[in-house]
Amino acid sequence: MTTKQRAYLRSLAQTTDPITQIGKDGVTEAFLDGVDKAIEKRELVKISVLQTSPVFAKEASVEIAEAIGATVVQVIGNRIVLYRKNEKKPKIVLPR
Repeated sequence: MTTKQRAYLRSLAQTTDPITQIGKDGVTEAFLDGVDKAIEKRELVKISVLQTSPVFAKEASVEIAEAIGATVVQVIGNRIVLYRKNEKKPKIVLPR
């Protein structure tokens, strides 16, 4: 992913709200299934990491991205932004 594409995805994510939260249970299989389904529909998801979570946002972002085959776009504070292109029906057209 190029710098220009990453910047474009960050700009799209800026106006969206987090779709899910990582709480005291951390990153579970059920959580990963939910994120996988959400990213399949939206392509770009924002996740919030609560203070009660046993994992930090940076660690969680890598774990989630590897588990569902996504790309980490951005981690700022307790927010994670992930992207995965939908091969069947792409919604986001990345700049070249």
